[in-house]
Amino acid sequence: MTRPIRVLVAKVGLDGHDRGAKIIATALRDAGMEVIYTGLRQTPEMVVNAALQEDVDAIGISILSGAHNTVFPKVIALMKEKKMDDVLLTGGGIIPDEDMESLNKLGVGKLFAPGATTSEIASYIKDWVKLNRNF
Repeated sequence: MTRPIRVLVAKVGLDGHDRGAKIIATALRDAGMEVIYTGLRQTPEMVVNAALQEDVDAIGISILSGAHNTVFPKVIALMKEKKMDDVLLTGGGIIPDEDMESLNKLGVGKLFAPGATTSEIASYIKDWVKLNRNF
């Protein structure tokens, strides 16, 4: 690759717990990626617009509020609307396995539950970008 992988890490909605998102952002940076952290209380529109402006390769959403079945479908719909078909949407948090499967069928990438290692997450993003992005 000719440049670092660019990842936008976001917290959507009223979920005020961002320790995990900050840990992931730091781990991805330490793995050689360029990370944009949007902070708390973002809307799906804000996340997608920031990802478009920053020309990211991946969006990672941390969600603990239980709103994953609202947030991820809205973000993926906005990404499709803006022709961001070559950008990975991934994330993690408290998401039941059956909901992860439903979200994957909509086009959301792998979702990580508590206990996933930061190296597993970084490897997934690197492998996905290598296969799906041309730069």
